[in-house]
Amino acid sequence: MSIRQALLAATMLSLPAMASAQPVTGLYLGAGAGVNWRENPSDINLSGGTFGLPQNVTVTNAGNTSAKTGWGGVLSLGWGFGNGVRAEIEGNYRENEIDKIRGFGLAPFNGVGGFQRSYGVMANVFYDFDLANFGLGTSIIQPYIGGGVGYVWTDWHNVRGNSSPTGARFFADDSDGQFAYQAIAGVAAPLTWLGVTGLSLTAEYRFFGTVEPSINAQIRNAANVVVSSGKVEPDNFHHSIMLGLRYAFNQPAPPPPPMAAAPPPAAAPAPARTYLVFFDWDRADLTARAREIIAEAAQNARRVQSTRIEVAGHADRSGTPQYNQRLSQRRAEAVAAELVARGISRNEIAVTAFGESRPLVPTADGVREPQNRRVEIVLR
Repeated sequence: MSIRQALLAATMLSLPAMASAQPVTGLYLGAGAGVNWRENPSDINLSGGTFGLPQNVTVTNAGNTSAKTGWGGVLSLGWGFGNGVRAEIEGNYRENEIDKIRGFGLAPFNGVGGFQRSYGVMANVFYDFDLANFGLGTSIIQPYIGGGVGYVWTDWHNVRGNSSPTGARFFADDSDGQFAYQAIAGVAAPLTWLGVTGLSLTAEYRFFGTVEPSINAQIRNAANVVVSSGKVEPDNFHHSIMLGLRYAFNQPAPPPPPMAAAPPPAAAPAPARTYLVFFDWDRADLTARAREIIAEAAQNARRVQSTRIEVAGHADRSGTPQYNQRLSQRRAEAVAAELVARGISRNEIAVTAFGESRPLVPTADGVREPQNRRVEIVLR
């Protein structure tokens, strides 16, 4: 296997840690938290009048408040249908600190404080997008959109401010429940690299609003005596960015990653080619037929680019073993010389002699066997 193929295999084996996103199937639990800001200013309406304040002070019905960036959180229990559609019930909470009160025909307020809080229950529906359906291939993230409706209580907790030099004081500490709605856009990424199938990290934006709540409010004089009470109806729109976790209890395990392609099998070595050159009895000179066979071997050695040429001499058993050993050596040398004459380098030729030890046709000692009087040329 080449280095390139090894690196490719290692990369493919690392993919389970980056498993592709899958549609949620079955029961799931989600939670998220993040920053929340209320649209500022929030207009509020209050009935006007003199309210026992100095004669030159007239309270109008128009004012507004501003709030600092706060925080929010959600907890949800839902069901995924395995086709990208999810439905859930959500509990939520948001909190922002009031930092400005203006209007009502009064001088700017100081000493402003208090909190606007909201909490309630929503029913949401989501759709998870499979990017593969858009020709984008397998993705480790899954965008989704959703929306919901529900019922939420808006709580003004100890909201207050002093108008100097009129001495008028604004105070509200009340809550009211109203119909609520929201729109959500987010993205989920599986955390299977932690070893937990079904666990995903989520990041989302939420727009949240309610019908204007009706909050009891008071105008007090410098002696802190209530001179008027009525209702304020603030605009109530929020924006949130939240990070969270979602766990699908029965999420199927992700499909196994594609296996790296197996390297192609090594090419089988070319089969050895063998040529047999036969000799007359007790002779080591080449016949015309022997030269033809050697010429064919030399030609094929150049054509197939052989890396080694083995030349092995043999003899029959008609003489002594010592004599036959020398005779087979002479025969092998004669064939090697003819190969060199045909253009083969002597360095490419390995010459061996086996005497009568490797007969092609086994015989008794002293028998003249033509097929054993030979030289074998082997192209490797």
